[in-house]
Formats: sequence, structure tokens, C-alpha cells
Amino acid sequence: MIKDLVVNLGQQDARGPARDFAISIANAFGAHLAGVVFTLVPEFPGYIAPALRPDILAKIRSHSETAAQAAIDRFDTASLQSEVSREHRTIQATQAEAPLVLAALARRFDLSVFMQSEPNVVDNDAMIETSLFQSGRPLMVVPYIQKEGLRLDRLVCCWDGSRAATRAINDALPLLVKAAAVDLLIVLNEKTRGAENEIRGDEISRHLARHDVRVQIEKTTAEDIDVGNAILPYVADRSASLIVMGGYGHSRLRELILGGVTRDMLNSMTVPVFMSH
Repeated sequence: MIKDLVVNLGQQDARGPARDFAISIANAFGAHLAGVVFTLVPEFPGYIAPALRPDILAKIRSHSETAAQAAIDRFDTASLQSEVSREHRTIQATQAEAPLVLAALARRFDLSVFMQSEPNVVDNDAMIETSLFQSGRPLMVVPYIQKEGLRLDRLVCCWDGSRAATRAINDALPLLVKAAAVDLLIVLNEKTRGAENEIRGDEISRHLARHDVRVQIEKTTAEDIDVGNAILPYVADRSASLIVMGGYGHSRLRELILGGVTRDMLNSMTVPVFMSH
């Protein structure tokens, strides 16, 4: 079950699609909601910092604190209207520290909620990527154009038999159980040809049925580089309201960076995406 969740409250995000979507999740599950906003500590190279006047640094801090308080006020107003159990936290950190701090905090919650990065307005990529790979918890990414709250009329689960896809479907069970319809979408390509038993979807479908989740298996074909372009049209054609998928990454000098499909989905998403790694 989803008993508590945390939402990242961006200072520049006055419209609050992630905030409002998180409130709708909390309402649906009777869950506790924590809103988190960062006041960013100024960070400059060592050769610049000594030349900065103290009053300039104070103004930067003050501006960030004012913006953070405005985000908290918007969160309190929106959540008060829905009467959800709630709290807010203001955390001081540098721009570089904030993603890791939030990922560590997210380990104490069932789900974290983020807004998709909005070009030239809000850059949440580092927050999303770090929480995906470092929190050990699932996350929900909400399109910056999102206006509706949580809808569970039709969910699309992306299945390729991988560890990440398995983790995502398992973590999403509280949503799947409540859904009116669930599609198990299998994109056939070069990478899936050697996993015929899993790719048929029979075993995972039977497993989900034991959890009272009835799925409809759907298949489509696409080249590896076009998997994202195969998923999004399917979601639109079926008027689905949510995507469940594994969050994939590649190791690079002990770091994980987003895989191509994951990156494409986060860039082009049209409905909320529930994701686990």
C-alpha cells in the first residue's frame, strides 16, 4: 500500500502539477504527504567567493528563502483544501547536494513525486535521475502540462522481462489493483527475441491475476531506438492515464546515467509515468 509519499516542490513551479497530483494520490490512498522544498546555498568557485560582498550573498540567500516559503504556502493552501494528512520541510543545500539529499529522504517514503523538466523554466533532471537510481524507491514523474489528478481508468505496464520492469510492476501493485483496466504492453525488437517465455507475458499475467489484477496483453514491434516512440502512440490511442515502466541506466565510472528509452520517455511524456529501477 501507499501510506506516505513525498513531493518535490520547485521554487519556480507556481502551477504545481506535481504538487496537485501528489495530493490526489494521497487522497486516493488515504496517505500522508510531505512537501519538500530546498533553499539553495550559494556556491561559487574558491577564486570568486572571497571577492563577493557579504550583502550580495545575503541577498541570494534571502531570495531563495522567500521563493521556498512561497512554494510552501502554495502547498499548504492546496493540501488544506483536500484535507490530506500533510507536512512540509524546508532543507538547505547547494545545487549539487540537493538531489542526493532528496534521494536519501525518499528512502523513508513509499513514493516520491516530481514534475517533468520544463524547457527553459525548470530543470528537474538531476533530481529525478538521482532519486531513480539512489533512493531504492519508486517515483512518479508528472508532465509539466498535467492538469488532472490521479486517474486509474486504464494503466499501461511496459514489459520486457527485465529486472527493472519486474520491479516497477511489483512496486505499482497498489495502483494496479485499483485500476479499471491494465494493459501489458510488450514491444518486440532485437533485444527481446531471446526471451520468448517472458515476452509472451503469460507468466507475469498469471502472477498479477493472483493479486486480483487482470491484464490484457498487447504487442507491438519497433526498433530498439524507437521503443519510446512505440509506447507513447499506444498510450494515446488507448486513452491511458498512466504508464508503469522500469527505469533503465548504464554504468559509467561507477555512475548510472539514464538509458535511451528512459530518457526519451521523460522528455516526451504525455501522461504521468510511474518508474522503478
